[in-house]
Amino acid sequence: MILSPSAVVLAIAGALANLPAKLGLKAQESPAAFFNPVDGGGSMFLDAGNGLGEPLNVIISGLSSPGVLNENGLINYARAIGFSTECFDIHLGNPFSANLGDGHGPVNQTVELRQDFGSAGAGTCLESLIGGNHFRVYFQNGPTADSGAAFLAVSREKPVTDSHDIVTDGYDVGRDALVASAVGVTKFDGVSYSTTAQNITGLLPVGSAGVNHGIPIDGIVTLLTVTIQ
Repeated sequence: MILSPSAVVLAIAGALANLPAKLGLKAQESPAAFFNPVDGGGSMFLDAGNGLGEPLNVIISGLSSPGVLNENGLINYARAIGFSTECFDIHLGNPFSANLGDGHGPVNQTVELRQDFGSAGAGTCLESLIGGNHFRVYFQNGPTADSGAAFLAVSREKPVTDSHDIVTDGYDVGRDALVASAVGVTKFDGVSYSTTAQNITGLLPVGSAGVNHGIPIDGIVTLLTVTIQ
């Protein structure tokens, strides 16, 4: 049997398409802003350690500049939008874990960042005393859902005298304040960032069921795409 040129081309294309699987290689995935953790057996809530959760209410898109999507890069970006590392790098309390459905299972926060009140060097000491905005960071970089996105659990907390409990509507208020400070062009340490925001519904529920401190949430997750200029 003599194959036509078009049939030969199709046969070769099919063989090349199946080659990675035959060699035991993982096919290259298309870039993604993020993968829904629930689809991989994870959750859009971190584990607060008491049977309740706190919402992962901001996502820094995996389509952002790669220089933002790692711990050091994200810390520099955080400093450009009014946050910094903890006072004298001292963290009080236990870290919280999150399962982003990426094959890693529950993983402790990469870093916790606090509002710095205009001083990246010492401002977080003030936040630790009087309260303010803060967030925990988790990267979605596991073997089954490697978007590279950073999931943030953002909230506004009370002063240390109130044990840093979350203020009324603190999850939504904290998210909105972070987004307001991030959108547009910001700069720190010679690096300029351009940030756009998109609100997404359907990833988080509405209400207080299962939410730490019984604080209701509006169900909105804000997706930030950050471009280094």
